[in-house]
Amino acid sequence: MNILHFTTQSRTAKFMAIATAMVLSMGILTPVYAQSTSELSVSDAWLRASAPMQVNGAGYAAIQNKSAKADRLLSASADVAERVEMHTIITENGVAQMRQVTGINMPAGGTVNLAPGGFHIMFVKLKQPFVQGKTVPIKFTFEQAGDVMVNFEVKPITYNPNRGSTGHAGHSMPNMKH
Repeated sequence: MNILHFTTQSRTAKFMAIATAMVLSMGILTPVYAQSTSELSVSDAWLRASAPMQVNGAGYAAIQNKSAKADRLLSASADVAERVEMHTIITENGVAQMRQVTGINMPAGGTVNLAPGGFHIMFVKLKQPFVQGKTVPIKFTFEQAGDVMVNFEVKPITYNPNRGSTGHAGHSMPNMKH
């Protein structure tokens, strides 16, 4: 009886070793969210934590196009909101207005900053609040570079990278129409 039990344990051990090797070789246990490709690099990707009852949110990042060819950000997508859109802020007659855009040009060898008061990713009808300290995976789709998965870090609700600058501080700007 002990010999049979030993043989069963050996088969189980072999199976587990093979299964573990397969999982590791497929990369299932490693993150699949590349923050860059050979052409593009995304850095400083962040979201502000949600306030109570907040239904929308915005995402920001710096996108560097290292290619000698221009590219275009065509879309962003994520499971955290009903819709994910690309927006910019336009000031007309002294009033800042948010506008949806169909794409964001990425100049060859240049960097485009998605920042408060300018281009940003808008999350419409959040399915759950953005929680400080968590990360949110977002897929960017580029015309040339294809899909790039980016982990956006959720910063404190009071986070303001432009504090002390003359730029717009966050999304709550006076005189802004949506």
